[in-house]
Amino acid sequence: MPPHLSSPYGHRPPKSAAAHMKPGSPALQAPPVSEFYDSRTRMQRLLQPHHKTSPFIWCGAVVCVVFSLLLILAGIITLIIFLVVKPRNPSLDLTAASLNTIYIDSSTYLNSDFTFLANFSNPNHKIDFRFEYLGVELYFRDRLVAVQAVQPFTQRTGESRLESVHMVSSEVPLPLGLAFELQQQVRSNSVVYSIRGTFKVKAILGPGHFSYWIYPRCDVELSAPPNGVLVAKRCRTKS
Repeated sequence: MPPHLSSPYGHRPPKSAAAHMKPGSPALQAPPVSEFYDSRTRMQRLLQPHHKTSPFIWCGAVVCVVFSLLLILAGIITLIIFLVVKPRNPSLDLTAASLNTIYIDSSTYLNSDFTFLANFSNPNHKIDFRFEYLGVELYFRDRLVAVQAVQPFTQRTGESRLESVHMVSSEVPLPLGLAFELQQQVRSNSVVYSIRGTFKVKAILGPGHFSYWIYPRCDVELSAPPNGVLVAKRCRTKS
């Protein structure tokens, strides 16, 4: 009969864990008391009640929320009013123009003198406009040849305003192909320029106002200098 069946209980009792430990291995020990108290102290600190928020902080937060809501409400009201009124952009047109000089030297540098009379119109009956920034650029083909600024002004409903704009090109380098094309246009008595504006306008309706940018453009055909005059034009405005 096998040895394990000779036990009166039918099974041999298992060996203790201590019997399985190798000689020289460290004995199991309970954690030090200091670690227990350190863990308890950290837990007590986490469970401590937080400091109360200062009433001044609460007041500041309430004021910020109320101010933000008022701004949002004012913006919504202004948007509704503008949607009902349906404002139209101010327009730019040319009533006259004169091309006094075009000279291209041997190094293909352009010198020119060009003046036009701009007509700013406000087509709205309930909205005033404040022109806060007016920049005007003169192009030959897609080559910038002159820049000019116009003084800011206010335009009432239904008003028109004339402004003389003087564009001078001084030693502006041109590619050889563009220089040759411009000389050919002068010889054929038909010079084509492009006038492009960048305007920042403020639309004013009662106590409300709204600022945005518009980009007028006029393509003009002029007779040759020194007595060049406006022959044809085509103006449009984008926002």
